[in-house]
Amino acid sequence: MSTSIFINVPVRDLEASKAYFKALGFDHNPQFTDETAASIVISDTIYVMLLTHDKFTEFSGKPVPDARTQIAALYALTCDSREHVDRLADAALKAGGTEQREAQDYGFMYGRAIADLDGHVWEYTWMDMSQFPTE
Repeated sequence: MSTSIFINVPVRDLEASKAYFKALGFDHNPQFTDETAASIVISDTIYVMLLTHDKFTEFSGKPVPDARTQIAALYALTCDSREHVDRLADAALKAGGTEQREAQDYGFMYGRAIADLDGHVWEYTWMDMSQFPTE
């Protein structure tokens, strides 16, 4: 069995958050979705678990911070191309996300950072290691 990652994030409005990720081209797995949680399928090994604040607190035992004013993590996803980065970031903006900074372009690496509806920052990144500077 290959290693998978499940990123658990608290959300204020589960249906709005599901629609947000759907607008980015990601479906949810109904097998792991109910009125308190939704499993968003990023790939066959990457999943985002959207959890209502009450459900998230059941797992964390700690209060849920406001990701719009505090940050504990940045979530980065690799993309196949610069164009893929832009497609995802533009779809996120159209779905209600917020650009967090100007695009970062280092030639061999390109990325954009978008906050989702709850303020969680998703970084979409493309890299071509064959173009990585040698000096």
